[in-house]
Amino acid sequence: MVFQTHIPLKKQKHHLINYNSKLLLLGSCFSENIGNKLSYYKFQSEQNPFGILFHPKAIETFITKTTNKEKYTENDVFFHNERWHSFDAHSVLSSSSKEELLTSLNNNITSAFQQLKSSSHVIITLGTAWVYREIATDTIVANCHKIPQKKFLKELLTVEEVSESLEAINSLIKSIDPKTTIIYTLSPIRHIKDGFVENQRSKAHLLSAIHQTIEPRNNTHYFPSYEIMMDELRDYRFYAEDMIHPNQTAINYIWEKFSEVWFSEEAIETMKEVETIQKGFAHKPFNPNSEAHLLFLKKLQQKKETLLQAFPFMNF
Repeated sequence: MVFQTHIPLKKQKHHLINYNSKLLLLGSCFSENIGNKLSYYKFQSEQNPFGILFHPKAIETFITKTTNKEKYTENDVFFHNERWHSFDAHSVLSSSSKEELLTSLNNNITSAFQQLKSSSHVIITLGTAWVYREIATDTIVANCHKIPQKKFLKELLTVEEVSESLEAINSLIKSIDPKTTIIYTLSPIRHIKDGFVENQRSKAHLLSAIHQTIEPRNNTHYFPSYEIMMDELRDYRFYAEDMIHPNQTAINYIWEKFSEVWFSEEAIETMKEVETIQKGFAHKPFNPNSEAHLLFLKKLQQKKETLLQAFPFMNF
């Protein structure tokens, strides 16, 4: 008997990810789960220069400012709760110093442009279609930074609005490099604070818009991380204690599926070598000065040096 349904997946025929690929990940916190995996396996990847961005309008704003190489000035930041913030960025960039925040924003815009310019793959994870519009400026923000909600209007982006935003994102990325592969995913993390029904409406709008927008012939694709979590992993044992976020078992499972679809066979073999070295360095021996352990470390170092000869950008 089969006790689980499976999402049918096919290996990509073109533009597979290997260790020469350069990847940029943008979007909701699920993109960081995948980004952390890429870092662990020593791929050339960068994630969220402006911190986590939950909705498509925030990602569009970031991509627009990056492609235009815009500079942030003191008019673009504000002081609240003893820290300086930008409505375009996550609070991870906020600072007690205005100058430090502006430097971070502008340096990250500059580096993000170079990342977009060199990226073979851009992976975008959408989290929600709910947005907050600042009443005073009539502008949709990426993050409210705990400013009182009365200063914002909460809106649900329509399918058409999300689709237009994604089209703009695709066009901007392709304007820098038409060969870039764009992979969309929908975050399986439920935004319960919006409400159970409201979360489902949000995910439905995002999913509909993604499928209106992607076109494999134009090298834009969709990976069903949301569907895998909702169907194959349809059990609370795959969730963290909050019963909302996927636990490490679920993240590992979705990562394996993503690897099967998007990674070249050569990359998968190299990943096994990287994992051997990573686990070796993490191993804690009973007797660190024993002859057996010293020999183990010597062999591990030899494996590391062999790998670095092929991929000098790796940093263990």
